Amino acid sequence: MKFLFLIFAFLLLLPDCRAADSQPVPRISIFSTSTDWQAVTGLLLNEYRATIIPDKKIVGRGLVLYYLDGFPCYGLGEGVRAWVGPNWNHQHLRIACIAAPTEIKLAYRNALRDADEATTTGILYCPVDGDGRELTIKLSDCTVGPDWKDYR
Repeated sequence: MKFLFLIFAFLLLLPDCRAADSQPVPRISIFSTSTDWQAVTGLLLNEYRATIIPDKKIVGRGLVLYYLDGFPCYGLGEGVRAWVGPNWNHQHLRIACIAAPTEIKLAYRNALRDADEATTTGILYCPVDGDGRELTIKLSDCTVGPDWKDYR
């Protein structure tokens, strides 16, 4: 038994006997950074609250919005979905950011408040204004991007 152990230990400690001209095989590691930007960048995350100001031509009878994560921010829990109705009530998004964003992306679909969940239509690109941790998104300033069916 000791003999087998010694042979096994010798094989583990045996230097690599590959030819001198062989190239090392590179190792590639890819890590998701979307959940821990604070650790990756060394910068502190802060919570921001974005008030959505409706626009009649985009909202129609109702508009469901979903915040799409993107550096330097990600959405916080229930604060990533908003329904904006024709009564012009302001809705809010809650996001955690390394720095205040200058633009955010929202997936959208037109729907009444109690409409069943369904897929969104496409994307809105919205500039963000703000002072401190209170941000403002005016839907009238958003650019409607392509519908999802047009992405390839």
